[in-house]
Amino acid sequence: MSNKILQPLRDIVGSANILTGKEIPDRSETWGTAQPCQAMAFLMPADSAEVAAILECCHAVGQSIVPCGGMTNLVQGALTTSEDLALSFERMNRIEEIDPVANTMTVQAGVTMQAAQERADEAGLYFPVDIGARGECMLGGNVSTNAGGTRVIRYGMIRDSVLGLEAVLADGTVVSSMNTLLKNNSGFDLKQLFIGSEGQLGLITRIVFRLQAKPRSHNVALVACDEFPQVVELLTMTRRHLGSALCGFEVMWDNYFHEVVAPVGRLSTPIPPQHRYYVIIEATGTRPGTDDDAFEAAIGEIFEAGLCADGVIAKSDTEREAIWAIRHEVEWVVRDSCIFDVSLPVAHVHEYNETITAGITAAVPRAKVVTFGHLGDNNIHICVLCNERTDEQAAIIEQQIYENLEPYGGAISAEHGIGVEKRDWLPVSRTPAEIELMRTLKRSLDPRNILNPGKVFPVDF
Repeated sequence: MSNKILQPLRDIVGSANILTGKEIPDRSETWGTAQPCQAMAFLMPADSAEVAAILECCHAVGQSIVPCGGMTNLVQGALTTSEDLALSFERMNRIEEIDPVANTMTVQAGVTMQAAQERADEAGLYFPVDIGARGECMLGGNVSTNAGGTRVIRYGMIRDSVLGLEAVLADGTVVSSMNTLLKNNSGFDLKQLFIGSEGQLGLITRIVFRLQAKPRSHNVALVACDEFPQVVELLTMTRRHLGSALCGFEVMWDNYFHEVVAPVGRLSTPIPPQHRYYVIIEATGTRPGTDDDAFEAAIGEIFEAGLCADGVIAKSDTEREAIWAIRHEVEWVVRDSCIFDVSLPVAHVHEYNETITAGITAAVPRAKVVTFGHLGDNNIHICVLCNERTDEQAAIIEQQIYENLEPYGGAISAEHGIGVEKRDWLPVSRTPAEIELMRTLKRSLDPRNILNPGKVFPVDF
């Protein structure tokens, strides 16, 4: 595409908000996601009207455009080429409104998750979604990938917190579905087209979120188990005793836990690193004292049932943060490994993990498989570390991870999306009819294939 398109774009966003050549920032180091910005130009619109004008201009000439948020995605979902334009939402960072009666927050797509959490907290409310990249990730990107995180077991994926949104279609049409009502059954729920579609059908510019009541009690325990069936039964008992108060159930295998705590790692731990599995149990509620007693009673019954070999209940914010810090110490594996997030029935997680670990370590010399994740919502993260990873080894690892999901009806992506990295494996989790329907929607809303081309589907979709 000719650089002639750049002048009309400068007229839209202003010369200061379009970067070219060496001016283009290199975002490849963000969370080690290896997505250097190689675009022809880097655009920074200020609002939905400017995004619409940009897309209308691009659609007229068939110019591809890649949406860029906080660049924390782990599937090369914002990868650009020298023929693409990159559109950043960093200037669209305004929290427009918080309604304390309706418990809603209206934001532009470039607001970070942490900013939304902090603003909700100031208003005495609670933004229920949380992920490790909260300080860098942007809410538009979170919604376009249907982010999950550590609170899904109670609050659901981010989809469950979105009441309405505004999106711009490939031709510049603005679809404003900024619903603020909990119940609105008036025709198609159009926002669902854009949630989780990775910028394929339109670019999300504004969002209405449903907030929650701010918790007044917060309890966290770290427990250790020696056998996986104990972990499964622990989840069952925890759900039974804590009910809707259960907010998080995070499991760390020993190959993760023992690397991040002393004496190998840098973090302290209240439990000696000598067990096979470690579980963080988190509960929140609105009845301080009563909730604390119920949590302690639940943990006590778990130990009486012989499910845990060791454990501790945090007694302060500092202790709670120290426990969660162990789970969030993921950068060492994210930066240097093949990264996977999959989901499958909890009952089959152990068998699956043993199978892929045996297959990978047999085929790839000195490979190390590290496992942790949100077991309470079927999601585990698998990181495979190799000393010198080749393309051939990466292909073997992917085959082990994805093909072994099929017998269990598992999903190749629990929360990270498809992007480029998982594109060829989509048939593992979706039927031919489903994929063809996705393609039909893409062709209908983006007939020139200018929106984030090459992601989810091949370029010739």
